[in-house]
Amino acid sequence: MRKIKVGRLFLATCLGSFFFLILYFQNSSRSVVTLAGPRRNFTGKSRRSPLQTLYDNDQLEQSALQASLLGRRQLLEEVCRSYTRKRRVLTPEDLRHLVVDDEHGLLYCYVPKVACTNWKRVLMVLTGRGRYRDPLAIPANEAHVPGNLRTLSEYSPAEINRRLRSYLKFIFVREPFERLVSAYRNKFTRKYNTAFHRRYGTKIVERHRVNPKASSLVRGDDVTFEEFVYYLVDPRTQREEPFNEHWERVHSLCHPCLIHYDVVGKYETLAQDSQYLLKLAGVDSMVRFPTSAKTTRTNGDMAAKYFENISPFYKKKLFNLYRMDFLLFNYSTPAYLNSR
Repeated sequence: MRKIKVGRLFLATCLGSFFFLILYFQNSSRSVVTLAGPRRNFTGKSRRSPLQTLYDNDQLEQSALQASLLGRRQLLEEVCRSYTRKRRVLTPEDLRHLVVDDEHGLLYCYVPKVACTNWKRVLMVLTGRGRYRDPLAIPANEAHVPGNLRTLSEYSPAEINRRLRSYLKFIFVREPFERLVSAYRNKFTRKYNTAFHRRYGTKIVERHRVNPKASSLVRGDDVTFEEFVYYLVDPRTQREEPFNEHWERVHSLCHPCLIHYDVVGKYETLAQDSQYLLKLAGVDSMVRFPTSAKTTRTNGDMAAKYFENISPFYKKKLFNLYRMDFLLFNYSTPAYLNSR
């Protein structure tokens, strides 16, 4: 019995040390930026790290883009200070959205419906040691295959902390309700997304539709946007399981008040922000961020149309659910939320 107790105590101590180390270095990184020295890529050439380049640039006369990115970073920190009362420790689960590029010293937190497929393609080119050259030549489904890119959760505590301190950490965000409408359109209005229809659609129809047809209960392929909103604000939804990553809040996916992001890119300025990041990493001559040819991209006007049939009561409940994303990333309350 004594051996069992000692074993349990040892295990608890190890787990506590893991979480303490991550929290300790995250607290330290906000006040002191530890800059790595010159890095060597797989070709053997020495170069400055992206993080060092970024903070060196902060000391120089800034371009409008650099000033904008610095402003986003500062605002994020201010909102975190204002709204975060208690800090908690990071767990491995918190780090599974952080993609690691050891060749170039990058950590990217991917957010679905914010150009994450193209960013994963770019990182596959950067980490592929010559295996890939053109991001668009990589099939979209291959970019999301587990194992093609490493995530921070796969490393030891010491390796995690070293990367959090010395790698450039970046994230791309989007107007929360445009992202939400984009997720609905992609997952519930495309006939090929049968896995989502069966996994989520059938439950939504069963709970939030009066007198549903038997075929809808089986297939779940005709969920309306109103029903999707009811599902999101239903307290049972998150009690039973976490949100799917496609409509989970950014602050819950990437934990920007626990992880100090050096660059906050925006979907609205995707091309210029992405080009700047590639330049920071010293790879802008090696790879270009793909430009989208989509003509039906979800924008503010399209999102407004989807909200036309949502009552003020449910608009308010949904806004409260995504409020922190609006605040953290400086998005204004949509005008259509105030209309009946």
